[in-house]
Amino acid sequence: MPTSLSRLCLIFNPISGTNRNFDLQGLLNAVLGKDYGLHYEVRATQYAGHAEELAREAAAQGFGVVVAVGGDGTVNEVGRGLLGTGVAMAVLPRGSGNGLARHLGIPLRPEAAVALLRRPRVLNIDVGRLNGRPFFCTAGLGFDAHVSRMFAEAGTRGLSTYVRVALREYQRYRPCPVEIELADKQIQTDCYVLAFANAAQYGNNAYIAPLADIQDGLLDVCLINQLPLWRAVKVAYGLAAGNLPTSGAAAYHTAHTIHVRTERPLGFHLDGDFAGESADFSVALEPLALPVVVGEGFGNTIAVG
Repeated sequence: MPTSLSRLCLIFNPISGTNRNFDLQGLLNAVLGKDYGLHYEVRATQYAGHAEELAREAAAQGFGVVVAVGGDGTVNEVGRGLLGTGVAMAVLPRGSGNGLARHLGIPLRPEAAVALLRRPRVLNIDVGRLNGRPFFCTAGLGFDAHVSRMFAEAGTRGLSTYVRVALREYQRYRPCPVEIELADKQIQTDCYVLAFANAAQYGNNAYIAPLADIQDGLLDVCLINQLPLWRAVKVAYGLAAGNLPTSGAAAYHTAHTIHVRTERPLGFHLDGDFAGESADFSVALEPLALPVVVGEGFGNTIAVG
């Protein structure tokens, strides 16, 4: 267990983002220097899943804060490695969407994000699990998971690529009949998108569940059963404007646990990364299971270490 937040381990995914000349060590020296009594080390990832291993190792070595330097996939891996250790996760966002960082009020400007590490403010957030696998921001099945799979195969990153892939796949994707059990309800419907939101947005300020509270012990569940063109326009506007729940284009529920059965295997994503296919999904929430460093003005701080 950590005894101090002054020991920082930064887990750096060198292929995240578009700036291949990003000088992380220089940034740390410039912003943190020697004036804040901090000890910090940088460890680079070498393969998929490596960030989880490095995070778990850093926690065992007594680091008080482990910083995910990368996109939502890197954040997910680092968070997985820290679950159950009591060690706080921080985020230096360098991805395409940066959904969790945005929800936590972490600045997207690297200098400002690093400056938060001088005196880290820490609180605990809920953690979701889909078929036992953790997610911290959003998970889901249907069209958004399908697009995440195609996006991963696109060869280029960024918002423009994601939009291009989504528009192309919209012409091809068809909804699937599902049975949903949540909050003492049983729902039989078609599923175009079924999103489980711990935080408010996918990333890039696309608000799938703008009322989601990452500390309330509940998942916000967004269901879109069909997506004809007129509704697709309303959904796109609602995501951007943050008013999808009042648009009439989607149905919302809140629940601690959800069980979904699908007529055919559907792809699912965890924090935006395609994670596989299944026809049976169990979703649950672990309240306040992960301490995280947050931006100024977000939530109430707790004492750590």
